[in-house]
Amino acid sequence: MAVMSPSTAPFLTHAATVQRCRILCDSFARLLGRPLLPGLAADDRVLAQQLYDAQMVIVSHGTEPDPVFWFANRTAQRLWEVEWSEFIRMPSRRSAEPEEHGEREKLLRRAQEHGYIDDYRGVRISASGRRFRIENVVLWNLSDDSGVHVGQAATFARWTFL
Repeated sequence: MAVMSPSTAPFLTHAATVQRCRILCDSFARLLGRPLLPGLAADDRVLAQQLYDAQMVIVSHGTEPDPVFWFANRTAQRLWEVEWSEFIRMPSRRSAEPEEHGEREKLLRRAQEHGYIDDYRGVRISASGRRFRIENVVLWNLSDDSGVHVGQAATFARWTFL
């Protein structure tokens, strides 16, 4: 998989995606009382680049009936072995094996009800079939400045290949 260089992050030309990155960070800080990453930039494009280049996984999906990813940083792309253009068209349920879908749905509902959760661990699968356990996952709801729910995001820095 070819991974984009920092200066060519694929979404920086899309104002809506850059703005959703701000919502992602603002929602995290509002719900958890701390920043998602230290030293986040005030400029939205720089902040979006910081999320894309982060060493931890950061992914987000929208509010569709079968939610589709709209963001997957470079670390997520490497872990799932999926390039940006494919990742942002992928239903988020495909990030887990079919046997894990029920548990994943419970996780999403629990976060929806409580605003966020920070105690999840589970098994995921890459595009090539490589299985890995994710741990200490934080999953949180995204809402815009008006309080409208616009999706969910997740982050984690620990995974183990199985």
